Amino acid sequence: MISRVADHLFWLGRYLERAESAARVLSVTRNLSLDGELAPRQAWQPAVIVSGEEDAFRARCGEEGYEDGERVQAHLTWDEESPSSILRAVEAARENARSIREVVSLETWEAVNELHLWLSGAGRALYREDRHGFYRHIRQSAQLCLGTVHATMLHDDAFDFIFVGVMLERGGQTARILDVHHHALVQMPAHQVIETALWLALLRACSGFEPFMKRFQGRASPATVARFLVLDARFPRSVNHCLHHAAQRLARVRPAGASGRSLERLRSLEAQVVDEAGPSIDGGELHAFLTRVVDETHAICDEIGRELLGSSPPAATPGSAQ
Repeated sequence: MISRVADHLFWLGRYLERAESAARVLSVTRNLSLDGELAPRQAWQPAVIVSGEEDAFRARCGEEGYEDGERVQAHLTWDEESPSSILRAVEAARENARSIREVVSLETWEAVNELHLWLSGAGRALYREDRHGFYRHIRQSAQLCLGTVHATMLHDDAFDFIFVGVMLERGGQTARILDVHHHALVQMPAHQVIETALWLALLRACSGFEPFMKRFQGRASPATVARFLVLDARFPRSVNHCLHHAAQRLARVRPAGASGRSLERLRSLEAQVVDEAGPSIDGGELHAFLTRVVDETHAICDEIGRELLGSSPPAATPGSAQ
């Protein structure tokens, strides 16, 4: 497979996952903002930080922008200059799929294109009339696109490149969401009811609420939530699960004789997560640990770009664009 095609496949997976994650975070944050115990800034600022848009949002809207949930949602949904917005992510996914139309299945192209057309048309009306329904449609459509890839494409190199992108994007997003929200939680005054609501909202932001409840019978605490989102190999959005499956797929697509630096770093990061997550959580060093995970995940994406994709833009933040 030529590097140009592999690059489009890799970023197709990343952008679909990014759009789905952004919609989920905004939906959960919107519901959380309705809690009268939370100031608007406490609810909305973490969503901006998770997206990697804190500096750009502050420059455009000022500090007072965090007090206005509508401004935050508009920026992270529709802003054409924000590389992390849902609109830009869907447009980029569609452009990457169009560029390799002969590689992806017809059903995959139709699913991605339909999401793009809906967002440009009927989606705007639904955004105004039913915000919850809008975010739900984005989530379901992105999941449909990835499910269509899984069900209609050969499980060959093209498939693996898409899901290397998906898994690295997903693992980085989970680590970043947990890091930002955990850091905000430990700085808040102690309040058992609010803390529980925020931990459950964090699980929902990572699609982990129901799996966590089945695993821990509803006993939510900082340690159990952090361990679940980082280490639980059975949860498909845990950092451990994502890194493990990204490494498996990357090993399959790496050409014989090619430099293996990216794969070595990925396997090393997976081992660090397994070995160091528990002690970091127990020792109160979760923030430093997750920061290393996020930074190394993005560095690995850059390494993959140099090794296998010919050229790839820096992926230092979730907002990096292709």
